[in-house]
Amino acid sequence: MSAILSADDLNDFISPGVACIKPIETLPTTLPEQQPQSLEFEVILDGQQQPTTTNGATTAAPAQISLTDCLACSGCVTSAEAVLVSLQSHNEVLSVLDSAPALRITQDSGSNNGQFTVSGLENPAAKLFVASVSPQTRASLAAACGGGGGVVTEQQAGWMIEELLVGEAGLSRGGKHGNGFAWAVDTNTAREACLVLGSDEVLGGHQGSSRSDKPAPPILTSSCPGWVCYAEKTHPYVLPHLSRVKSPQALMGTLLKTTLSRVLGIAPERIWHLAVMPCFDKKLEASREELTDAVWAGTGAPGKGVRDVDCVITSKEVLMLAASRGIDFFGLANAPKQQPAFPDPAIQRFLFPAQRRRQLRDEGTSGGNLHYILHDVQSRHPGSRIQMTRGRNADVVDFAVVSASGEAVFKAARYYGFRNIQNLVRKLKPAKASRMPGGKPFGSARRPAGKSAGLEYAYVEVMACPGGCTNGGGQIKVDDQVIIDRKGFGEKAGPDEQKAWLAEVDEAYFSGDEPDSAQGTEDGRELVAGISPSHIRDTLAHWADITGIQLDRLVYTSYREVVSDVGKPISDTERVVQLAGKIGGGW
Repeated sequence: MSAILSADDLNDFISPGVACIKPIETLPTTLPEQQPQSLEFEVILDGQQQPTTTNGATTAAPAQISLTDCLACSGCVTSAEAVLVSLQSHNEVLSVLDSAPALRITQDSGSNNGQFTVSGLENPAAKLFVASVSPQTRASLAAACGGGGGVVTEQQAGWMIEELLVGEAGLSRGGKHGNGFAWAVDTNTAREACLVLGSDEVLGGHQGSSRSDKPAPPILTSSCPGWVCYAEKTHPYVLPHLSRVKSPQALMGTLLKTTLSRVLGIAPERIWHLAVMPCFDKKLEASREELTDAVWAGTGAPGKGVRDVDCVITSKEVLMLAASRGIDFFGLANAPKQQPAFPDPAIQRFLFPAQRRRQLRDEGTSGGNLHYILHDVQSRHPGSRIQMTRGRNADVVDFAVVSASGEAVFKAARYYGFRNIQNLVRKLKPAKASRMPGGKPFGSARRPAGKSAGLEYAYVEVMACPGGCTNGGGQIKVDDQVIIDRKGFGEKAGPDEQKAWLAEVDEAYFSGDEPDSAQGTEDGRELVAGISPSHIRDTLAHWADITGIQLDRLVYTSYREVVSDVGKPISDTERVVQLAGKIGGGW
């Protein structure tokens, strides 16, 4: 899914009248006998013009379809999703930046507590702009920068992105109001929190140990939205296995929206959060009703509300964003930039640590969920070792933590790419009991009812893209014109060039000095895979305290089976009657 979601070359778009059920969810305003014979509707995407007449006659009311509506239906084809995904773009970023003067945050240096003041609130359209940037995006842009003959690290590419979003030489030098972003933060900090939360979820103890809705083993990674959408639409029986921990993008969005709104005393809708990600599917994730203030500030249940992430753009769209303002991204300064102070000192230290942690090669390029859990298990079993066994291809790997006596105390696996994921979900599918007296269960593995092959694992790291997140669909590709120009390729880059390019991106992802050891201590705190779990837990507790929100509402999410009536033998009238009944009406 991730690798092909693009609105640039659509060729399989199906008319909304064939596949989209949204138009007939509009209940009739007249009696049934007064309804026109035709139930044709014109589908208007957000932001498009709405014609009202055709040849002098008034047309049917347009059916408004948002990205959130798309997630409520599994009948749309990939290209239809791609059209909706394209609505979150660099053009939307520029449009919002130019809509009104931005809210300004100033700190009173004369006061003892460094009081922060928000100016511009008298304008109801004014917003506070914040951004978060993924390490995979920085790696992709670093490799692209290196195409000019120099070597640019992932961290240096991050400084260039900060200059574009926050600096004076970036977006703020142009536009109607000269707006830029107040802060651009690294999602790696949220990722580290997700790793600790995910390990506690798998191994028990500390955060989440008392929750009643813990996932069933084997617990499957849920930070990949392409994989989550696939599971919700096609294999709902795996949903009880999905980790309830939010993805780094979602957790960072919740952290920024809740902290800034509560500490500064401004409404969440006045804060506009941009996430820069390697994947088009992250745009779908941002539109989930489970990731809005309806959960953390409302009833605790999913619903329409203020998104934690308002817009997602991909790595290649960063270049488009810069070009739209007449900025040469490759000419931006790649030096460290001092960003303004964050309104809360503890969250400031969390978002902008004094020493930045580098990526470990053993973690892989998708965040290191499995790597951290393995090392956490190892730290709890002194003398144990991690054992790795290659699967049928490079994207399937089995892991085990083996005790000093040679006993496997923990088993896990890594499955990347949809071809491998399909094999995984087949193993997880429960066998069906035979209806014949004395008959054996039948299914993919012919195991007793309710059992599955995957139960031998305690945890599985699942990612939709082969090779992991550095190969996401939103990353800069070897056949993009900018790479062809900077790398000197011919008209068409072949498989060898593609392989070499991905190797450059991966090398940029791991660029920089790596820590001496994954285990040890730092400031008196014990480290697991270079991360201090106690520091993460203290920060999470402080976050819940300053916002007054229960931590479970802040860090966990939920999933649901997506069911569509598309293709089922049901009449339009019956469908309208069903919809009327669902909202308490009926005929």
